[in-house]
Amino acid sequence: MHDESPSPGAPGDRLRQFAEEARAERPDLALLCLLVGAVADPSVREEDLDAAQIELDRLAGLLPFGLVGPRAWAAALAELLGARCDFRGSHGDYQRLESSLLHEVLRRRRGLPILLSVVWIEVARRAGAPVYGVALPGHFVVGFGDPHEQVLADPFAGGRRLTGPDAELLVAGATGAPLDPSMLTPADPLHVVVRILNNIRAWAATRPERSDVALWALDLSLLLPSHPARLRYERAQLLVQRGEFAAGAVGRGAERVF
Repeated sequence: MHDESPSPGAPGDRLRQFAEEARAERPDLALLCLLVGAVADPSVREEDLDAAQIELDRLAGLLPFGLVGPRAWAAALAELLGARCDFRGSHGDYQRLESSLLHEVLRRRRGLPILLSVVWIEVARRAGAPVYGVALPGHFVVGFGDPHEQVLADPFAGGRRLTGPDAELLVAGATGAPLDPSMLTPADPLHVVVRILNNIRAWAATRPERSDVALWALDLSLLLPSHPARLRYERAQLLVQRGEFAAGAVGRGAERVF
């Protein structure tokens, strides 16, 4: 009798893992991001995912002991990840799909602001820091400490500390609007993953020859516990554009695969 179940690392298996983790009581941000990379690159093996988690653990172990207060944590992360390890970004990184894939960002030490922030968050969290992502419009950064003593750092700039006026300039540059205090609240893991997938879809939208990327990014978005209904329509449209007329007409979404 033939075993029809997908082998470990097969596309369907990765989608299933992603769906299960996204619905966990406490979703693991690093694992979700690594699974995005595994869907993007089917050659990524289970041991590669483990190696990425081990690297995050290793980096966390390089932080000094006894750090107290958000300023000390922000300074230590900037020294380790920004100065010593040279994690940072450049405008050219926006043109590369690898800049949105955590395993590649760990390898290259280059990426988009949100992926570099994921590295910071996961390294700092493992070391016990009061850390979280801050989803400023157009530019993701990292926050340390409670709101009344919040310290912001920009991993894309190697961990540069952001003052209040710095944050206001980032928001004004992206939206033309003033900074609203609600923009400084911690972003939960699923919010971070949604933004990463939106970035990937935006990258693919300007490259019609990479409709395959747009499709798997949509599939992953549809597996999240909450998503806009319009995504199912977008997926059907994309399938028709790719010449997959039967699947497009049915409008079958990835959330129905399992």
